[in-house]
Amino acid sequence: MIGSRRSIGRLFWSVLIGLFIGALLTKLAVLYMPESAPRNFLTTAVSASLGPLGVDLLAVAVVVGPLTINLNVLSLVGILLVVLVVRSWL
Repeated sequence: MIGSRRSIGRLFWSVLIGLFIGALLTKLAVLYMPESAPRNFLTTAVSASLGPLGVDLLAVAVVVGPLTINLNVLSLVGILLVVLVVRSWL
């Protein structure tokens, strides 16, 4: 049971860090690649959003959102790189 918790946490952090690295790769591709079909392929994103999420208690009201995830090919490359590094080091 503890091993499955560790692997779920490791997977969560790997995906989260991979998304950040993928976003960085996307920004670099937009800045440095010329306008072409490969750049459009690598940087075209599919977006999913959730929210806004609101919790209204008597003393405190909190609104979070909207949370949006943008996935593209470079995001998947970033996730794959982080998963491979984590798998080989840990």
